Amino acid sequence: MKAWHEVLPSKYGVVERFNHGYAVWHAPKQFTRTLEIGAGLGEHLEHEQLTPEQRKNYYALELRQNMSAEIARKYPDIQSITGDCQERLDFDDGYFDRILAVHVLEHLPNLPAAIREAYRLCNKQTGVFQIVIPCEGSLAYSVCRKISAQRIFEKRYPGQKYKWFIEREHINLPDEIQAELAPYFEPQQRSFFPLKVPFKFCNLCIGLTLRPRASVG
Repeated sequence: MKAWHEVLPSKYGVVERFNHGYAVWHAPKQFTRTLEIGAGLGEHLEHEQLTPEQRKNYYALELRQNMSAEIARKYPDIQSITGDCQERLDFDDGYFDRILAVHVLEHLPNLPAAIREAYRLCNKQTGVFQIVIPCEGSLAYSVCRKISAQRIFEKRYPGQKYKWFIEREHINLPDEIQAELAPYFEPQQRSFFPLKVPFKFCNLCIGLTLRPRASVG
């Protein structure tokens, strides 16, 4: 996983521009506190345009200690924390104006718990939850994977098949993710990449900006 985070920005920059640009293009006009879940090596921070106050209140949450340590080394002016977004985090209800999940939700074995926690932490009046997810299972995504991630994995680990790895990693499909989000968040904006038409079969990624519902039943 760490190796993929190192390779992706240099080899597949056009995809990365959408992955990380989406949240910047559709950020609220006014916000102070951001939580990024599954922050990787901090790649998203290279795309943000933050004031010193917003950087001081930017929390990068990463499950893997080695990756969290790298974020802290590269970006000492933000808050790098190690933890699990599927568990309760040590913040008050509604603490964040903005929560980001860039290619994270498809990986989570306890997706409902992660979404409930995001809802708890998101400011109910002005907050947004911004996500980017892959069009997993689509024709376009399957073809592109064979010439990108699969090729890199099988070259790096001779004799290993990529199939078992990705089936373990991408366990939530786009429709499943959106169904879990629906009771807690309502869509404010949606973008498809690269073709912009609202169909999964011919696209690679979907970006969503969501508002928390005032209450849940």
